[in-house]
Amino acid sequence: MDEVVKIINDIKAGNIKPIYFLMGEEPYYIDRITEYLEQNLLTEEEKGFNQMVLYGRDTTIDDIVANAKRYPMMAERQVVIVKEAQHLVKEIDRLESYAQNPQPSTVLVFAYKYKTIDKRKTIAKTILKHGLVYESKKMYENQVGQWIVRVLQGRGFTIEPKANAMLVAFLGNDLSRIANELTKLEIILPKGSTITPHHIEENIGFSKDFNVFEFRNAIGDKNQFKAYQIADYFAQNPKETPLVVINAQVFSFFLGLLQYHGLKDKSPNNVAKILKVNPFFVKDYIGAAHNYPMRKVSGIIETLRKVDVKSKGVGANALPTSDLLKDMLISIFN
Repeated sequence: MDEVVKIINDIKAGNIKPIYFLMGEEPYYIDRITEYLEQNLLTEEEKGFNQMVLYGRDTTIDDIVANAKRYPMMAERQVVIVKEAQHLVKEIDRLESYAQNPQPSTVLVFAYKYKTIDKRKTIAKTILKHGLVYESKKMYENQVGQWIVRVLQGRGFTIEPKANAMLVAFLGNDLSRIANELTKLEIILPKGSTITPHHIEENIGFSKDFNVFEFRNAIGDKNQFKAYQIADYFAQNPKETPLVVINAQVFSFFLGLLQYHGLKDKSPNNVAKILKVNPFFVKDYIGAAHNYPMRKVSGIIETLRKVDVKSKGVGANALPTSDLLKDMLISIFN
């Protein structure tokens, strides 16, 4: 995120590169930088003659270079943007000759999503010599919560830890989808608001009572009635909360609990640091540790691995979600 801010600030300061090669597994930042270049390098009057958007599936490197070599009309520069540039993977090396001597009055932008080029290759080194190569890496799920906090702070909002956890539990590390949902909330709520689980439930559609987060907590608290109640809700609404998501979240919790048991320093700050969780949730691990000794946790982790395999149809004749969840809870609570 800091690197993206620097790129944007450099553009604002007039330090504009002739080539921007934006690549990587995480499309969110590639889209944001591309969007900024598309909207801000030219005035609306200049865009008509001097801004062109091409798509990798429908063009070639030769066509791109031919457009890049044109001179701007009644403007200081022209902008050529190649979206979905990953479709040019087989011929991307042919860009090298242009990259060696790019047109100074052209800003050429490649949005090369879901793939990367080897930075050790000549093409990458040549682009770096004259332009910019940015790799947008997929964010780990345990980093997403802090990302949400930073994004919201920048927009004048805060979020309760539980609401944050609900977003991560349901949306994982899909930054584009999370950003879209946050935008919805920003439109609805007054600036300066604190986003709560109630806001998530009312405006995004995740139940604050029947969700993976509450299911995980019910298991940790050994609240069997609540756990089976939520499991029944999941079974009746399988599309809303897929079993693979449920199992992954419960597995992650017990994996963290296993780590907790092995810690010598169980102070809240150290637990939060080692488990990579918000300090707000340390109490959940402390409580669960009293209910599940280390040996039991190891057995539960093995059970969850088996449930994961069965949920994918391996070694089971397409068992319904209700049966798999029941088997999971029986193994955990017995």
